[in-house]
Amino acid sequence: MTRLIFLGPPGAGKGTQAQTLAQHLHIPHISTGEILRQAMKEQTPLGIKAQSYVDSGELVPDQLVQDLVQERLEQPDAHSGWILDGFPRKVTQAAFLEELLEKTHQGGEQVVNLDVPDEVVVERLLTRGRKDDTEEVIRRRLEVYRAETAPLIDYYRDRQKLLMVNGNQSLEEVTTKLQNVIAS
Repeated sequence: MTRLIFLGPPGAGKGTQAQTLAQHLHIPHISTGEILRQAMKEQTPLGIKAQSYVDSGELVPDQLVQDLVQERLEQPDAHSGWILDGFPRKVTQAAFLEELLEKTHQGGEQVVNLDVPDEVVVERLLTRGRKDDTEEVIRRRLEVYRAETAPLIDYYRDRQKLLMVNGNQSLEEVTTKLQNVIAS
């Protein structure tokens, strides 16, 4: 039973790697951004709530994201395992998730941290070239990520759930490394 949480800075390749691995293992890749967009598109009760925040330019509150994650993990396809990408982002969310997984008998999760140096991330994101991706914006996003997510890395390390993977390699090398780490 594979249950994985992917951590890593923006531009580390989390989404790509999570997707590849999920296909390889035949389990759902659960991206919180994706769930959110889907819920808003389908106008589910949570989606309608989320839309009102997005429309007013607000961040979607933790509680709502947690509700969406809970709803998604309760779907039948998630019972045989999953890869979570984009959640948890902070320790409070990790604690919520831990409780939820215990309650639903879905424990045994492992956490993969795709480690990529800031300079490499900046370079990658600049070449990806989204309009709003100026170097300044990217560095700010990295600062926020490091501040919010660094404590998560310690949180999972303390619980012996952390797997470190060097994300500063070719796509294929990272994929292979991930498959090996998880198989062991």
